[in-house]
Amino acid sequence: MKINNQKPAVSKIVAKFDNQLREIIMNDLRMLKTAKNQFLKVITNEQLSVA
Repeated sequence: MKINNQKPAVSKIVAKFDNQLREIIMNDLRMLKTAKNQFLKVITNEQLSVA
């Protein structure tokens, strides 16, 4: 009698977790880059308006 195992393999779980973690980190990096660029634009505009 063959038993059907409904649990995914550990390697599949680890791969899924790794992909989700990579996606979260990449999104955070994109947001940081955007925030940095916006901050630099504000600083540049303030320096230009003072000069």
